[in-house]
Amino acid sequence: MTTTDAAQLSRAGLARLLDHSVLKPESTAREIIAGADVVSAHRIGFYCVQPTWVKLAVQSLTKTDALIVAVVGFPHGCDVTVVKARAAEFAVIDGAREIDMVINLGALKSEDMTLVETDIASIVRAVPAIAVKVIIEAAALDDSEKILACRIAVDAGAAFVKTSTGFHPSGGATTSDIRLMRNTVGPQIGVKASGGVRSLADVHAMLAAGANRIGTSSSAAILAALEI
Repeated sequence: MTTTDAAQLSRAGLARLLDHSVLKPESTAREIIAGADVVSAHRIGFYCVQPTWVKLAVQSLTKTDALIVAVVGFPHGCDVTVVKARAAEFAVIDGAREIDMVINLGALKSEDMTLVETDIASIVRAVPAIAVKVIIEAAALDDSEKILACRIAVDAGAAFVKTSTGFHPSGGATTSDIRLMRNTVGPQIGVKASGGVRSLADVHAMLAAGANRIGTSSSAAILAALEI
């Protein structure tokens, strides 16, 4: 898994790197379907939704090859491990093909690294054929904690590390965090930039810094900017 040269991406290539996201807790069924319509119309690669909406998202995208991504332990990461693992299993049964889980931030800051790793590894084991992305909520961590969180995620079998939920008051993705995360995990692990990525310029900056997946609710506007 290598980093992406943003300058060489076509519109279609960029669309395949996007995780279009509809994650607000108040999102309605109509809004989930509208999000699926965006994914279908622009041939976006991934659609990220809350677990309760996985079935509807799958049904809405049957005529596409987009993959459904379900969040787990979202947005705080505070569910006990068995609940996270079961939530991941249920999401996959419903049709999710990737899982974005939130790390146990409190355990990390309490220096309980066994719990942090067990939490991630339990989900990886629960859905062994599915890519698991670990949201480290970088804005809530100092650099040493970010590095530690990424290393634990890799050791626990994660396929990706991800910057943010997009719901933390401290902020979302930054290019400096992407560089730090990429340097920590190396070229074989995915890095997803998510949280506040709203423009084509944001996307290019994140890809140049080392991301190879972009989570955003602004997919249509980003792709439209390529046509100007």
